[in-house]
Amino acid sequence: MSYFLSSEVENSLEDEALFHVIPAPLEDSVSYGKGTSLGPKAILVASQQLEVWDGESLPCDLGIHTTAAVKGRNTVEFLDNLQERVDRTLSFKKIPVVLGGEHTVSLGACRAVLERYGAHVGLVQIDAHADLRYSYENNQLSHASVIRRIHEESFWPIYQLGIRAICPEEVEYQKEQGIHCLSGKEASQGPVMDITLPDEFPPLLYLTVDVDGLDSSIMPATGTPVPGGLQWYQTLSLIESVASQRQIIGFDLVELAPEKTMGYCDYTAAELCYRIMGIIQRSRS
Repeated sequence: MSYFLSSEVENSLEDEALFHVIPAPLEDSVSYGKGTSLGPKAILVASQQLEVWDGESLPCDLGIHTTAAVKGRNTVEFLDNLQERVDRTLSFKKIPVVLGGEHTVSLGACRAVLERYGAHVGLVQIDAHADLRYSYENNQLSHASVIRRIHEESFWPIYQLGIRAICPEEVEYQKEQGIHCLSGKEASQGPVMDITLPDEFPPLLYLTVDVDGLDSSIMPATGTPVPGGLQWYQTLSLIESVASQRQIIGFDLVELAPEKTMGYCDYTAAELCYRIMGIIQRSRS
């Protein structure tokens, strides 16, 4: 198998590496374009082309350990297995880096974080969609319902960035639950490069990045691309702003659906993953 950035660095031991890359190729509830199960492998392959210097630092100096891909006979079993894998990473006091797969994988990761840290965590979400539906296509474990499930189970405060495809049910849920949101339109006016997290946000953060949160001109290789998204340096700046205010203890990168003629999207996803590692590295120094 390919390890993340194995063209440049060895796969570190799990008790020595800060970053544990966990491939999670779940694809069960996709509702438009398909191919998210191929996303983790594509990111790992593309990571071989990365430079170890991310422009500001060497994230790999903190060690990167890539695990075997998570498996499961169905979504419930897959999420249970992923939760167990993420919990193992957290037991070493390391940072899980979950590579999806559809967005539903975030639920398994967040369950592990919730079990370890309880209410001391906030969720920051980069996404084109709110993913706050109670269910979608009669499936409560749909990728379109994953943030709703996480919120119902954890009651963590949530800040959504780049949202631009949202249904009335989700708008109402945002209002009722006090979920903070910077829409794609609001983000583009300026453009907005940083945010201030509300005072009620706990000291720890979990970051979930759906690649369709980026503008579709940058990231067309996803199941549900939406125009009007975040730009490259804007995305990095927003992540830097939240990392400067709270401690990121884990993140995921989901919904890449590789296309043979769009290999640059695989590289973009791998680059974004490594850049987030760098942001975490620098925020801890």
